[in-house]
Amino acid sequence: MIDIPFGDLRRQTQAIRDELDAAMRRVLESGWYILGPEVRAFEEEFAAYCGARYAVGVASGTEALQLALVALGIGPGDEVLTVPNAGVPGTAAILLAGARPAFVDVEEASHNLDPSLLEAAITPHTRAVMPVHLYGRPAALDPILEVARRHGLAVVEDCAQAHGARYHGRHVGTLGDVGCFSFYPTKNLGACGDAGLVITNDPALAERLRKLRNYGWGRKYHSELPGGTNSRLDELQAAILRAKLPHLEEWNQARRVRAGWYDELLSGAVQTPAPSPPGEEHVYHLYVIRCPQRDALQTYLREQGIGCDIHYPQPTHLQPIYRHLGYREGDFPVSERLAREVLSLPLYPELTRAEVEQVARAVRSFVEKTS
Repeated sequence: MIDIPFGDLRRQTQAIRDELDAAMRRVLESGWYILGPEVRAFEEEFAAYCGARYAVGVASGTEALQLALVALGIGPGDEVLTVPNAGVPGTAAILLAGARPAFVDVEEASHNLDPSLLEAAITPHTRAVMPVHLYGRPAALDPILEVARRHGLAVVEDCAQAHGARYHGRHVGTLGDVGCFSFYPTKNLGACGDAGLVITNDPALAERLRKLRNYGWGRKYHSELPGGTNSRLDELQAAILRAKLPHLEEWNQARRVRAGWYDELLSGAVQTPAPSPPGEEHVYHLYVIRCPQRDALQTYLREQGIGCDIHYPQPTHLQPIYRHLGYREGDFPVSERLAREVLSLPLYPELTRAEVEQVARAVRSFVEKTS
């Protein structure tokens, strides 16, 4: 039995059930389920929340990244730089766009792309860089943007875990050419199924994205752009996201509070997330500790009825399916070390202080038993 689940979406749903029921009822009674008024309204509301001019809803976060690359004209023969420690969605999106993924190692403290390594990774084929705001912590965008602009590279921000995170007062997703979001149910702003969105300040780019998500059509049945597909945010998910969006700031603050509890209770026991530097507002999609005996700690916590997970257990460059990219063990030592040590603890807005204390006691107990 799991006493403290890693995630518990039921708590959030119960808290705003009336709002969600009203949103779903509105869609069902309208009889309009694809690319209708709810999608348009959510696009406008999310763009306004982020401080972006345009938003284009799509079917998933992975397709948000894929279509953003296609809209930027990136495809076969091109290379996109990203990180190897953030799971496979970004790499999959690059390959789906027809381009080649190439990797840059990450910073030890932030787990985000190391800007000091970026320039050396650029080749004549490099067309874009895709920084990931991993776990909800903004990547170091100023130095990344400086290198990208100097080399004429597009910047595609992967914001899948960073809804509401800010970098020097601006929402992530608004500093690069495009920002790509996932609304997978467990995200800080989650739908009740798959959903995604792209934000941009470029009107031409937004128009290309609208066409690409719907077969490349300029008007019904008339395709104008190659690379188009069926990737449409549906009305029901848009309505659900509209109901949740007004709560996002409150939920993010609740996450920060619980992260602070963990910081306090785990101090000296394990390596907790490094403090964010001034100007970076972390939204703690995940609370990730590091432990040299990570696998044993995970087993111990589960035996104590505590849910936990590993984000992510194998760097992308070492996964057999991506062997053709030509990387080998040792190429990205920080990412490889993190993959052996990181463990995500339960963290969501509805988690109680007593539950956090229970998790922390279990972690400290393991450390004491194994030290």
